[in-house]
Amino acid sequence: MREVIQLIADLVNACHDILIVVFQTLGLELNDKKLHFWIMGVIGFITFFVVYSFFKLIEKIKGSTIIFSFIYTFTLMVVFVFAIEIQQAITNRGNMEFADAAIGLWGFIVFFAIYGLIALLLHYLKRLNSKS
Repeated sequence: MREVIQLIADLVNACHDILIVVFQTLGLELNDKKLHFWIMGVIGFITFFVVYSFFKLIEKIKGSTIIFSFIYTFTLMVVFVFAIEIQQAITNRGNMEFADAAIGLWGFIVFFAIYGLIALLLHYLKRLNSKS
C-alpha cells in the first residue's frame, strides 16, 4: 500500500512539474496555488458532468434511491478505509496495506448483499401474500 501511494505521489509530482513547464512555455506564470485552482477546477468540472450523466441514467431505474444510497455510502467507505490505512502508517499502529483496504470494502459489499437478499425476499413474500 505504501508503494502504491508513493507511486501515485510520484506520478502527481511528475505531472505537476510538466504542467508548470507547459504553462511557462505558453507564457503563463502560475504559482502552485493558481495551478491547483485551474487543475482541480477542470478535474472537478469534468467529474461533475460524468457523475451527473451517470446519475441521470440511474434516475430512470426503479429503486434508484437504493442505488444512489449505495454509491454514496460506498464512496464514503472508500475515503474512510483509506483514511484508516493512512492513519495506521502515520501512527505505526498496524500495517498500511492495500489488501486491508480491499477486504474492508469487501465487508461492506457482503453486508449490503445480505441486506439486498433479505429485502428482495421480503418484497417477494409481500407480493405473494397480497395476491392471495
